[in-house]
Amino acid sequence: MDEPSVSRSELWRQRLKRLRKGLRGFLLFVLGVAAALTALLIYHLLTPGTPQLTSNDVSTAVNQVLASATPPAPFAEAVYAIIQPSLVLIQSKLPGTDGKSDDSLGTGTIVDANGDILTSLHVVANATSIQVTFADGTSSSASIATQQPANDIAVLKADKLPGQVVPAVLGNPNAMRVGDEAYVVGNPYGLYSSMSAGVISGFNRTFQPVNTNLNLKGLIQIDAAVNPGNSGGPLLNRDGEVIGIVEGLVNPTNQDFFVGIGFAIPINVAGGAAGLPPD
Repeated sequence: MDEPSVSRSELWRQRLKRLRKGLRGFLLFVLGVAAALTALLIYHLLTPGTPQLTSNDVSTAVNQVLASATPPAPFAEAVYAIIQPSLVLIQSKLPGTDGKSDDSLGTGTIVDANGDILTSLHVVANATSIQVTFADGTSSSASIATQQPANDIAVLKADKLPGQVVPAVLGNPNAMRVGDEAYVVGNPYGLYSSMSAGVISGFNRTFQPVNTNLNLKGLIQIDAAVNPGNSGGPLLNRDGEVIGIVEGLVNPTNQDFFVGIGFAIPINVAGGAAGLPPD
């Protein structure tokens, strides 16, 4: 197996470059609003006979500027760019009930400089073969290195790593609040590297995956779209940090499509399988 050779300073340089690019449009928008308000204030100060500005005047001006402008979405763009090098497509062959193999599709995230891939155990459990594809197109067979069945978490080791290993930046799920932005990036229905956005809907949820005896607790609830193929992928905050591993979805019809409730295992719990610190 090839050893990764990317310094920590280089990884941070790449991430900061992507983040700056995403934030540039947002800062320009803020500066535009400020310039418009400054022009309004100067006009009132220098024009004789102009009534004194009131708080209602300022509020009206702000609303007019916001209504006439279309602010960019820098955080979503930056989040997507930041996680891309760390995203992994997982394809597994599972024993079928009719003697034929069933295909399992999921998502993983590189979480350290050794190229360890964090994902959901149910994506690869009992697999006869596991194939992973990295962001640069490198494809390799992989195997389960460690697992946490109680949390439905697995760590995969690829036989071949990409030329550049870029681990994701891990965040603190305990710093999140209900209503905070939440982003899911994965491979739903095989649509590689798809992104969905929403908010944190709740914490400390309990969930029993279909056809299992597992009773997962302490989960993060989200309304960002989660579908088959997203399992094992990253849940991200607005800074592009991984705060959870996508576990599954709730559908009262027992069908595999999203109706608004998804769950993720907090990264400080899931990361333990890869030997990561709890905080």
